Amino acid sequence: MSDVLFGDEHVQRYEETDGEVGHVWQNGVPTLVLTTTGRRTGEPRKSALIYQVHGGAYVVVASKGGAPDNPGWYKNLDADPHVKVQVGAEKFDAVARTAGAEEKAELWPLMAAVWPSYDDYQAKTNRDIPVVVLDPA
Repeated sequence: MSDVLFGDEHVQRYEETDGEVGHVWQNGVPTLVLTTTGRRTGEPRKSALIYQVHGGAYVVVASKGGAPDNPGWYKNLDADPHVKVQVGAEKFDAVARTAGAEEKAELWPLMAAVWPSYDDYQAKTNRDIPVVVLDPA
């Protein structure tokens, strides 16, 4: 098995290969590349994130491994919800929104089924981990 990619290296290999390397990640989990606009810098910020498809939208989790604070990419969405998404070789614009309580109750089990550690992350933080829906624009 090849080395597991993380962070900027994951994004770089994903983009260089149109997702051929990096789309299927650890334990066969699918990932996408989310590009947000930096809330302070205005620069593009890219993150490789685990996703699932639900109702024509892409769903990601702002877990940050259960850290007490939301990840930077999620904070960027508050400032500007217009994002770019790459899934494999496909690239498209999307609008991000945080799932409300009822929608999150439906989506969380979908995400935890593909990455069971999400349940562990939620258990170790007091923060309500956001579930984000990326609606293609």
